[in-house]
Amino acid sequence: MAQTYPQRGFQLPPDAVDLLLIRHGASAAAVPGEPFELLEGQADPPLAPEGAEQARKVAAWLANEPISSLFVTPLRRTAQTAAPMAERTGLVPQVVPELREIFLGEWEGGEFRIRVAQGDPLSIRLFEEERWDVIPGAESLESFGARIASGLERVADEIGSGNTGAAILHGGVITEICHQVAQSRPFAFLQVDNTSITRVVRRPDGRWLLRYFNETAHLR
Repeated sequence: MAQTYPQRGFQLPPDAVDLLLIRHGASAAAVPGEPFELLEGQADPPLAPEGAEQARKVAAWLANEPISSLFVTPLRRTAQTAAPMAERTGLVPQVVPELREIFLGEWEGGEFRIRVAQGDPLSIRLFEEERWDVIPGAESLESFGARIASGLERVADEIGSGNTGAAILHGGVITEICHQVAQSRPFAFLQVDNTSITRVVRRPDGRWLLRYFNETAHLR
């Protein structure tokens, strides 16, 4: 009888690092004239009630994942999103400053969200050119990319070969990670839903693989 070779699902290489990238839950609404509190110059809104509910849903959805490490950024919306997962797993979230959100210069404090919603011409140019530093004072794509690459490798090293970790991050950060892993246009992965799950793998040779992007089944 001839040997057969059936199709098989993805199998994680024994020495690879498996990393779940989870965007934080929906944060408080921006209100014109009432900027968010800043932490080291960056907007630091808390989760909205719907964001807290999203955090509970994603924690329940991932209950059977063998997560051994949990990471957040200095901004509180990531820690608040991680809280239900930390309670379920007993893991203490590790803060990774390099993976904080893109610095938006003069559009910090919620101004970015307002300007985009109102169709500000500069926001249109930003999306056309796919550069954050179209905004006055904003972080350059090069600077942002360098710190995100550093933070990503730091997290992978901390997780360790053969293990699975989860990082609660920001939309711009997940966009940048996917851009780097897939070698895509800068904003090709920009639409990242709140508490969506994106999965990347660092192979034993150091190369990264994007397994899936923006999974939101737990919210449907």
